[in-house]
Amino acid sequence: MDPMSQSAGRTVHQLRVTLVGIAPPIWRQFQVESDTTLYRLHQILQIVMGLENYHLYQFTAGGTEYGEPDPDFGMPVRSSRTVRLSQIAPSRRNKFLYVYDFGDNWEHEILVERIGSPEVGGRYPVCLAGERACPPEDCGGVWGYTDLLEIIRSPDDERYEEMMEWLGGSFDPERFDLEAVNRDLRRIRTVLKTRG
Repeated sequence: MDPMSQSAGRTVHQLRVTLVGIAPPIWRQFQVESDTTLYRLHQILQIVMGLENYHLYQFTAGGTEYGEPDPDFGMPVRSSRTVRLSQIAPSRRNKFLYVYDFGDNWEHEILVERIGSPEVGGRYPVCLAGERACPPEDCGGVWGYTDLLEIIRSPDDERYEEMMEWLGGSFDPERFDLEAVNRDLRRIRTVLKTRG
């Protein structure tokens, strides 16, 4: 029997998140419990994508936007703390959008690959696979990242040294460390347990 087969009890969503507008694609495949709130999913996405949670975010599904309501922002947004993944994406092949950093406007398409029972002894969230490094925070969105890559591939570029210093000395756009991601996800699981 498929360990991810559907059951009447607790379920797990297997998701694939892809950063929109970047080629070759930057993507991750991961599993979370279906009753995960969108706020918690935001925290998980920060880890699997290698982000640092400096900026605002928003989910869009079925024409509704979810995030952190802010009366000063002026846009109606439902609280991500009260809505669960299973409510906005109840079926396989459902898609929804996650936008992070409204300045750089990083759009992530999230696809539900499958929904099923948790594996015996399985712990969630867990990242299964992925490719390529996430762009650094505050690099200017898709266009800024494209420019950054051109600069660091050209040591003769007059901006090379300044850019490498800004990057902390090194940046490998092809690097994805699955083990490190899952180590960070284990930490978030511990935090969730202690908070009940």
